[in-house]
Amino acid sequence: MPNIESAIKRVRTSEVANAKNSSQLSTMRTAIKKFDQAVEAGADNVDALFKDAVKAIDMAESKGLIHKNKAGRDKSRLSKKIAK
Repeated sequence: MPNIESAIKRVRTSEVANAKNSSQLSTMRTAIKKFDQAVEAGADNVDALFKDAVKAIDMAESKGLIHKNKAGRDKSRLSKKIAK
C-alpha cells in the first residue's frame, strides 16, 4: 500500500475503474456467447441477440477496452454466422 496520499487515492480510483471495465468486458463476452448459443439452437430471437452483441462490442470499443480491429473482427464473425 502506498504512503503518499495521492497514490492512495489513485489506488482507489483504479480499483473502481478495474471493476467497471471487467464488468463491461464480461457483459460483452456474455452477449456474444448468448448469440452463438442461439444460432446453434436455431432460436427465433437471433436478430435481437445479434443487435445486442454488436452493441456490446461497440461499447467496449468506444471505452477503449478492446482494439478497433478486434471489434471489427468480432462483428464480422457474428454477421457471418447470422448469414448462414
